Amino acid sequence: MRKIYLPILGMVLGFGAVFPVQAQKKSKPDPLKEEVQASVDKRFAELTNLSDQIWSFEEIAFQETQSAAALSDYAESLGFKVTRGVGEIPTAFVAEYGSGKPVIGILGEFDALPGLSQNKVPFKSPLHEGSPGHGCGHNLFGVASLGAAASIKDLIDEGKIQGTVRFYGTPAEEKFFGKLWMIRAGLFDDVDVVMDWHPAAETKAAVQKGLALVDFQVEFFGQAAHAAADPWNGRSASDALELYSNGINYYREHIKPTVRIHYHIQDAGQVVNVVPDYSRIWVRVRDSSREGLMPVYERVKAMAEGAAILANVDYKVSLISGIHEVLVNRTGSAALQKNLETLGAISYTEEEQDFAKKIQEATGKPQIGLVSVIEPMEETAEHSMGGSTDVGDVSYVVPTIRLSATTAPNGTPWHSWAVVAAGGMSIGHKGMAYAAKALSMTMVDLFKNPELVEAVKADFKEHLGDYVYEGMVPDGPPPLKSNLQ
Repeated sequence: MRKIYLPILGMVLGFGAVFPVQAQKKSKPDPLKEEVQASVDKRFAELTNLSDQIWSFEEIAFQETQSAAALSDYAESLGFKVTRGVGEIPTAFVAEYGSGKPVIGILGEFDALPGLSQNKVPFKSPLHEGSPGHGCGHNLFGVASLGAAASIKDLIDEGKIQGTVRFYGTPAEEKFFGKLWMIRAGLFDDVDVVMDWHPAAETKAAVQKGLALVDFQVEFFGQAAHAAADPWNGRSASDALELYSNGINYYREHIKPTVRIHYHIQDAGQVVNVVPDYSRIWVRVRDSSREGLMPVYERVKAMAEGAAILANVDYKVSLISGIHEVLVNRTGSAALQKNLETLGAISYTEEEQDFAKKIQEATGKPQIGLVSVIEPMEETAEHSMGGSTDVGDVSYVVPTIRLSATTAPNGTPWHSWAVVAAGGMSIGHKGMAYAAKALSMTMVDLFKNPELVEAVKADFKEHLGDYVYEGMVPDGPPPLKSNLQ
């Protein structure tokens, strides 16, 4: 069902001569690509201000009310038709401009992570103690993508390209994976190609798959009793939880190296002198493919029954959501690679390099500063590791081209205060603008070259094969009000 990705030196279907991986050293400038770059530069102050607003809002999954409003209002002010509250999610929206084919989508995220609030300084210093922060750079993510969409909108407006550009405001990527419900609502059904990017510590075409995952919750239900006077009358839900977590930890020796299992104990009782009648644990299983993930998921679910039997309690397993690994599109990535080489690497000031080195010092990393180069496109590993993203599910329903752009220093621990700090100042702002330019230049290729769109689609169909996508979400609406904190 899965196929191993092999390096592709050119485009499929015989288009390698038209869209080579390596840029020509003295290629003639493309006027439309120069225009979209100028468009991003023209709006740079507005985009920076918008990014800083979202950085300051510090809003977590499904609570991004101000962030979604700021992005959607800005899109509307530019002339986009905005549809809010899509996919049964109040903070999800779609902003569209133009008409007809091709329909080129671009993804934008804007949720923060709990507990990572941070000032714009190269040492740990919370802006609001205990509050969330953009430890994955999503304040930059949505803004850069909208900036790219706006530059394409300008070309459509001027009659220089034809088709539809569509920006997707996608909430809750860090926890519940909002794109799953947007896919379920059919919002990607008519899209030809989707563009995506993510803040990173390097700049390159993103051609690794990441990890598939599934989130679920296990609850145990026992009988409360006095912990000293009559504990024999109690059936401890906390005992079941401990037995369950021990089972998971013993199981780690017997899983493949690509598997990851995490858990967060959310409730193990309230006071020491009561045998707890309730406990709850949030479990996450990952692997390099959905295919490898599912047997591990089934085994870890089964362990809950064993723990319940041992503790003589009842139990309940509830699916939260699950996501696919990314279906990499190397044909689209090759077109993106050419534009990265045309743009060249991001340059930094002495002050920015000094800021980066201080972050590296504070996090115990080599003080090499920001190293931004454009390397040749990587091979796609059969078992690439790293994080997970609900972009993976989008990539299984529509061809998806992905970019990583430098917004934090090399070696920076991701999901940390250090990323928040860099994303709120000029290092992050430069990466945001760079991403907007690279994405919009590649979108120009897609709008101007129907052959490229068809080649990207052919790549998608070849690697999807006979696999039938099915989203892994429970029935009913998204979990807008959840006990997963």
